[in-house]
Amino acid sequence: MVSRRGVLTGLVALGAVAAGGQMLSISRDSRRYAERAAALRVPFDPSHEMPSLVRFATLAANAHNTQPWRFSVSEGKGGPTGITIAPDLSRHTPVVDPDDHHLHVSLGCAAENLALAAEAGAEREVEVAYAGEAEGVGITLGRAGSAVASETTQALFHSIPKRQSTRSVFDGRPVEASDVGRLRDAADAVAGVDTVIVTDRRQMTQVRDLVISANTRQMSDPAFMSELEEWIRFSPGQALEREDGLYAPASGNPALPAWLGELLFARVVKARSENARYSAQIDGSSGLAVFFADQSSPDGWIAVGRACQRFCLMATALGMKTAFVNQPVEVEAFRADLSALAGMKGRRPDLLLRFGYAPSLPYSLRRPAEKVMA
Repeated sequence: MVSRRGVLTGLVALGAVAAGGQMLSISRDSRRYAERAAALRVPFDPSHEMPSLVRFATLAANAHNTQPWRFSVSEGKGGPTGITIAPDLSRHTPVVDPDDHHLHVSLGCAAENLALAAEAGAEREVEVAYAGEAEGVGITLGRAGSAVASETTQALFHSIPKRQSTRSVFDGRPVEASDVGRLRDAADAVAGVDTVIVTDRRQMTQVRDLVISANTRQMSDPAFMSELEEWIRFSPGQALEREDGLYAPASGNPALPAWLGELLFARVVKARSENARYSAQIDGSSGLAVFFADQSSPDGWIAVGRACQRFCLMATALGMKTAFVNQPVEVEAFRADLSALAGMKGRRPDLLLRFGYAPSLPYSLRRPAEKVMA
């Protein structure tokens, strides 16, 4: 899913050939980028409740950072009564996600963020329900002050601005069994989803080999590579203009002038180097998590997104990082092998992520609330 490829490995040295003036521009734009990313993550503001709810929702994990959503607010006599998160099909990725599976997972991630923010930030009772393929997911809102959030809900809510998909090598430290249990409990709060957590090194190595094989298959497909490049933002100026996509430094890679990144992409990004990168990332992770919906349909995929978002927020609350390694989910030929390794033979795997400990990387941008609200 979710914006997971560090695709510019080895470009640090090549970036030095960029013109000095352009590099100065990148330095200036990088500061602007950091300011914009920080502004998106300021605390929840009850005095601007609806824009704050939408802003927190957009900070959710989503595929390629495409942000494939539109928010609409329902009004009643006493004020807002609900928010619908509908799919924005103009932002789907037909090569990597031909059945809009990742798109609906992304809607679920956003819905969970919004529900947590409504309960803990706005003190509203909430109900989340599938609203149909065109409408996506609906969140019914009770009156302000009608809810008292639990300790877990508060912890997840406060983690929303801090969560990120951290595509770097983690430090390999094991996670305490009690914390693994908290991760599982967070995900299990969403009905209709099974979460399998893998910490056994032998099993992790087997999953790693599937990731590498599936990644090799994807990177041999020109259509896949073209679609991936379309969503990469090589420079901070490019990222600021679009407010979406995969920003190179958020993957631990250098910012480059857009023309240079586009020139070098096909020449430098190769399966061999990327496979070595993924191998090191999985070997350095504390564990893996695989998510399975009871129903392989849009409502099931939305539920997976909600469960996964809770898992990632709990990991953030516990001082951990997460990142998606979805290649064996995306390449159909490898799904059965992944399911078998997870002990879920016959089920379609919906998401695969790794977790562990690592420093933060630059945050990705999101479009502001006014651009995604109908």
